[in-house]
Formats: sequence, C-alpha cells, structure tokens
Amino acid sequence: MGFREHAARVRRILGIVLAVLLLGGVAAVLLTGGDKDTGTATKTVRGVIGSEKAEFFADPQVVKALATKGFTVGTETSGSWDMEELPLDGYDFAFPSSKAPADGLRAKTKNAKATTAPLRPFYSPLVVVAHSAAAQVLAGNGLATLGPRGTSGTLKMDAYLAAARADRTWQQLKGSAGHAELSGTVFITSTDPVASNSGALYLAAASYVADGGRVANGTEAVTRTAPLLRKLVQVQGAQQSGSDAPFRDFISGVGNPLVLVYESQVAAQLLAGHPMGDLVVLYPDTTVNSDHTLVPLTENGRALGELLATDPELRGLAVRHGFRPQGAASEFTTATQSHTAYLNQTLTGVRQAPVPTGKVLHEMALRARDQGESA
Repeated sequence: MGFREHAARVRRILGIVLAVLLLGGVAAVLLTGGDKDTGTATKTVRGVIGSEKAEFFADPQVVKALATKGFTVGTETSGSWDMEELPLDGYDFAFPSSKAPADGLRAKTKNAKATTAPLRPFYSPLVVVAHSAAAQVLAGNGLATLGPRGTSGTLKMDAYLAAARADRTWQQLKGSAGHAELSGTVFITSTDPVASNSGALYLAAASYVADGGRVANGTEAVTRTAPLLRKLVQVQGAQQSGSDAPFRDFISGVGNPLVLVYESQVAAQLLAGHPMGDLVVLYPDTTVNSDHTLVPLTENGRALGELLATDPELRGLAVRHGFRPQGAASEFTTATQSHTAYLNQTLTGVRQAPVPTGKVLHEMALRARDQGESA
C-alpha cells in the first residue's frame, strides 16, 4: 500500500471514530438533559387556572424551576366559577382563586383525586386601586382615609355602601370639580361574580358589612342584601370574566377610576420596578383573602401543588409575582420592604370577612345579576 492510500485510510478511520464520538456525545446530552442547571422535565401536566396566575406560570424562571424539579406545565385560563362548566378530562389540576369554586369543582367531578384535600400554596387580599384624584375625593368626603404619601389608604366600606345605596355621583362629592374623569355614579369595577372569583368575593364582603357583620347562610340572608348587591353589579354594565383585563385597563388609563383587583397584581408591578403613575391602593376595611386553591385531578397534579406549597425557590417566585405564601408571611414582608408606601404588609386595620359556602355565594351572584328569584 502506498503512502497516499495509507493516509487516506487513516483519515477514513479517524472520521468514523470521530463521528461515533460525536454521536455518543449527542446521546449523552439527550440523556442528561444537556445543561444540568435547567434540569429534565419528566412529567408534563396540564391545568386550568385563574387569569391572575397566568404570568406566574409563564415566567421563564418559574418554567426553569419547575423543569429542574421534573415538571413541564401547560395552562389555560378561565374564570374561577366558569371552571365548573369545563370538561376536566385530560387536566391534571384546576387552580381557581379561592376555596369556594374549588369546593364546587371537587363536588362536581367524579375524579377520586379531586375529592382529596386541596392545596393552597399562596393567597392575596382583595384591594381597590384608584387614581389619585379619585382617592383624594373619596378621602375628602369620608369614604376613605389616606396615608401620609397619599399612595395607599383604607376604603371605608360602610360609607361606600351607603353612597351606593343612595346612588351618589362623583359630582355630588366635594372636590370633584375640575376632574372630568370623575363623573356619573360612584362605583367599583369588579369582575362578573357569576364567572369570576374576585367579583363573587366582592359581594361576599359587601354582604357581610351590609348585614351587620353576619355571614350569609341561606336564601333569607341573601334576600336581605340582594337589592344593594344588585346595585353594585348592575351599575357596571358589561363585566369581564377575569381580573387581569380590568387591571390592565386601569394601568393603561382606560375605564373606571376605581377597580377591584388582587393585591398580588399591584405587588407584582412594584417588585418588577414598573412605574405606578398616580395609582393609589385602598385596602377595604373589611375585605376577603383570596386563597388560591389547587384541586388535584391526577397524582402529577397533586405533586405539582405540593411543590408550589413547599419548594423555597417556587415560593420566592410566587412572592415576586405578588402572592403571599401560606404560612410564610415573612417571605412577603421581606421582599416588599421597600414598597410599604403602597402595601399594607401586615394588613393592619383590615378585617377579614368570612366567606359563605359556594352554594350561597353562587346564589348571591345570580341574584346580583338578576338571574335568580326576585328579591
């Protein structure tokens, strides 16, 4: 064999060996998941969630943290009460925004996993966001109090509900002159209480205050406050089925000057460093905590819920999205320490209204929408 033939043969052998080594390297990457920092998602789970949690699950850091723990999570959004009407076959979990719709889901599904205890990884109180002029006018007329910086305060629910009963308009409130955006009836924009959790919880808090601090426990109790609740809802006209859109409208300067949102939506904006403009956060002196409640439909769904509740990294990411982790109040207060001008970290001066059962709350919502028996 000549020199050239020998050299060519050596090159062919080396090429084959190199190809084998490269293929082996590719296989090793596939088997190990490549970059060890990203982990390998071995469980793909699918769930339906409230819209206020969409950004949390879409956050690349949340996606990466879940993948490191072996999960790929696909989600679809729905109003919390609307979830009861969805066919849940093929879902691993449902994640409404409070216990009442979660209880309804557990009662309606025949899936054995859904009948086990639900999981509540985090929660958020309901607050009212207002533009500065509106907050100042409310404070000047005894419907609210403001802190020293004027960026947060308390909404006096008794006074506000009295104004609602009387159909008070902004023009009837002193200090509203010169603010063209403050016109018409004074009302808080909320979501559709028949479809959405935050809208239903708004009615629960209003009913509790209007009925002298009593939790509605049946049709007779619902009837007592139905006329007022109907006013609170029907003055709004068309309502959204999720809390994300009304908050986005408010931030962009569109719509009503008073909007009911989750505190988490405000806290997430603050923690992300977004400009707050003239936003003022009013904590109703009687409000409701929204316990975001995961209903597991499969073993993988339950495993995901337990991970969200217990994993320190995922709890920290939940805080970054404005949620308060259950049983870990210090994590929220530490993260939001520089934003106390807007946030009432310890909920000082805020009373929590107990929430009626899901059946009563649903009846309350239907009556407010004038879809139940007349009051």
